[in-house]
Amino acid sequence: MPNRRPAAIVFAAGLAVIAAGTAGLLLTRHPTPALRAVAVGVAALPAPAGPIVAPPQSATPAPVARPVSLTIPLIGVQTKLITLGLTTGGALQVPSTTSVAGWYTGSPRPGAIGSAIIVGHIDSLSGPGVFYRLSELRRGDDVYVERADGTTAEFRVTSVQSYLKDQFPTQTVYGPTPDPELRLITCGGAFDPATGHYLSNIVVYATEVS
Repeated sequence: MPNRRPAAIVFAAGLAVIAAGTAGLLLTRHPTPALRAVAVGVAALPAPAGPIVAPPQSATPAPVARPVSLTIPLIGVQTKLITLGLTTGGALQVPSTTSVAGWYTGSPRPGAIGSAIIVGHIDSLSGPGVFYRLSELRRGDDVYVERADGTTAEFRVTSVQSYLKDQFPTQTVYGPTPDPELRLITCGGAFDPATGHYLSNIVVYATEVS
């Protein structure tokens, strides 16, 4: 939606413009031809420069089941989670609809050590996307990820940041962490009607408390 990957791989959260004149999730400057049927503009986040998880601990943690849904009560988010891998071009697959979010399978499963990455669209011509209100979250708000084995990982928001796309802090967002953490990513900030793109990315940082 956590292994070493070459920096050359484009880590694309191509959270894209769903139709002309909108930019649901614009996270890459590199076109992804496979997405042209549903996206007019596609963009990708910078690739992680190193491992996305912390070094192994002295004790091997229990395996964590895959995530299947995401709930954020404060902003009314209740969505299933699709899995997002890499395209043949090395870009991250993106949700084909604005109504669901996706977990990048190259990141840890939510609840495992490291930064689990979940991305979603902000909007489209048809209306708000799943992460339309993501920027409203504040420190202390709760986020829940339900997993395939029936367990739920509870996360608490620690920070909500907005970054200009050309100043995206790759290491801060994707870098190793000693604890289970979560990153929720969408577009935001000012909208440029000339390009149909949002100029910033919204990143919600959260730490597991369950």
